[in-house]
Amino acid sequence: MHTSDSATDTHCPYCALQCGMRLRPEPGGATVAVEERADFPVNRGALCGKGRTAPAVLSSRVRLTEPLVRTHAGRLEPATWEEALDAVAAGLTRTSRAYGPDAVGVFGGGGLTNEKAYALGKFARVALRTSQIDYNGRFCMSSAAAAHQRAFGLDRGLPFPLEDIPRTGCVILVGSNLAETMPPALRYLTELKANGGTLIVIDPRRTRTAEQADLHLAPRPGTDLALALGLLHLIVAEGRTDAEFIAARTTGWEEARAAAMAHWPELVERITGIPVPRLREAVAMFCAPESAMVLTARGPEQQSKGTDTVGAWINLCLATGRAGRPLSGYGCLTGQGNGQGGREHGQKADQLPGYRKLTDPAARAHVAGVWGVDPDALPGPGRSAYELLDALGTDVKALLLMGSNPVVSAPGAAHIEDRIRSLDFLAVADVVLSETAALADVVLPVTQWAEETGTTTNLEGRVLLRRRALTAPPGVRSDLDVLHGLATRLGVEKGFPTEPEEVFEELRRASAGGPADYSGITYARIEAEQGVFWPCPDVAEDPEGSGASHAGTPRLFLDRFATEDGRARFVPVSHRDAAEVPDADYPLLLTTGRVVAQYQSGAQTRRVDELNAAAPGPFVELHPRLAARIGAVDGSPLAVTSRRGRAVAPARITDTIRADTVFMPFHWPGEGRANTLTNPALDPTSRMPEFKVCAVRVEPA
Repeated sequence: MHTSDSATDTHCPYCALQCGMRLRPEPGGATVAVEERADFPVNRGALCGKGRTAPAVLSSRVRLTEPLVRTHAGRLEPATWEEALDAVAAGLTRTSRAYGPDAVGVFGGGGLTNEKAYALGKFARVALRTSQIDYNGRFCMSSAAAAHQRAFGLDRGLPFPLEDIPRTGCVILVGSNLAETMPPALRYLTELKANGGTLIVIDPRRTRTAEQADLHLAPRPGTDLALALGLLHLIVAEGRTDAEFIAARTTGWEEARAAAMAHWPELVERITGIPVPRLREAVAMFCAPESAMVLTARGPEQQSKGTDTVGAWINLCLATGRAGRPLSGYGCLTGQGNGQGGREHGQKADQLPGYRKLTDPAARAHVAGVWGVDPDALPGPGRSAYELLDALGTDVKALLLMGSNPVVSAPGAAHIEDRIRSLDFLAVADVVLSETAALADVVLPVTQWAEETGTTTNLEGRVLLRRRALTAPPGVRSDLDVLHGLATRLGVEKGFPTEPEEVFEELRRASAGGPADYSGITYARIEAEQGVFWPCPDVAEDPEGSGASHAGTPRLFLDRFATEDGRARFVPVSHRDAAEVPDADYPLLLTTGRVVAQYQSGAQTRRVDELNAAAPGPFVELHPRLAARIGAVDGSPLAVTSRRGRAVAPARITDTIRADTVFMPFHWPGEGRANTLTNPALDPTSRMPEFKVCAVRVEPA
């Protein structure tokens, strides 16, 4: 790698905090050191171990540095870029001609920059003319996004900046372990408590985050919906609703109220395992201060009823007037680095840039005009992520995959691995030879965060700029170069530039007037203002505008919600069981999650020595009572079996988990692959798989 002579301000490549950091060349110029950026408001200099060690993956020792093409002998062998791109174009073209455009699929990632996500969606619809595109962000916050849209008319992870959290009166944190998933964000909760606010954490495990709570509720996995409804029942019964807010700023209250009142406290105690006095305590803490927030993460969202579960927590906020007001509201803690921006600009099956609906004729016309194509030529919505992966080898014969590792990360992972192996053709663009890339016919080595310029959008809706600090190895190209090269070979000579800022300028035009309007955001503004919050229309283009720059929108919904009538919508929801409940054969519940030293499928973090030393492999967390019953010994191998497969990992015995539940992190392949076990049952609205709860049995291996 080659570095510039001066330090470069940029952002961490991992989670949706997108922490600010500074990269400074080390003596000799062969490597870079990470320095703190205390001036960046999100993390104020703090970095977790993953951020501090991020440059380790830039090393040629662990990353891909030349294209690989599978030979007739079945081995991946080095090839030139021309040979590799020719092979990909030929594979995609051959499939499309034989079976039709929709036999070609595209699968993206929530870590791609806005520019790359935008270009990938355009490539699928313009160059390939396929409807079959989705991305792994569907596995992240799609249920919260669907509930946001349904209630508020607009989805942005947090409708307020992180800086508001310490200033509110109470936070209910549902299914999030910030101490391990976003460590620099934990300070917002400690500051909340230092300011006199209270923290309620809802999690079946007493995590490091739950240890910080004033009140920890540990419901049975899959019962978060009943819990939210039970709390709302008590709020109504105790006369704690905000009738004035409900009348002035919402619709649908009576139906939602009736649904909640069917979930009386004793019933909710039986469903969740949480005693009624603890439910009453939570209600009192939430309703006592003038302001409060509910923040959810993957726990309640990665369920086959995730949209309704998030909707129930939104109803709780609306009923108490804790939305659309300063220092109050519902927010989703987006997970992936560009999970927010990744779903806004076109790599999701049903969306066009600017968060426009693919089925909206006006949206199609606007985007087609920017792209210079006939609106009628744009394909309609395709399959959601899991449904797309499940169709591989049958309806979808070829796949172009960028920035994802579904062999480890998808639910029912062994089944998805079989589907991937059954493809006629697979091309993968990635920075490392992931478990999925190892199955490909062509592997394209692409640039990483420090080697490319581009924007990301963090969990607050703050659009940020990563600046290139290093020159990539000679055999590596950017994803934009890949798409340009493939489009040219597919006969589309124009429309796929390789310069990120040129792509962003087109993205600005494509998003203009849409719900996620970036048209007033420029690279220069992002740098000058430490990020710009969308929506940010280009006021200069508004004939009635002042010509001044729009300030961006750090806080949404203070005057009106984004619905047609400006009112938030209550949605009546009722508890239902998870898609799979314990029985005699599978008597326990499995829930999955992350550990602090690894990230997502581990494709990158498992290549960092320091992180591997801290988290060398998978484990099965279980309660001492359960361990005694099955004869488990701490550190000894346990077999966890579900209806989909079997995983083996060492036992970790702790009293910080429910006795009817076991926990496994999902970062590893091999015999400890947790997602071999998980259930692909889908939420009917968001199409989110039920990662967070399935029935298993556990026994010494």
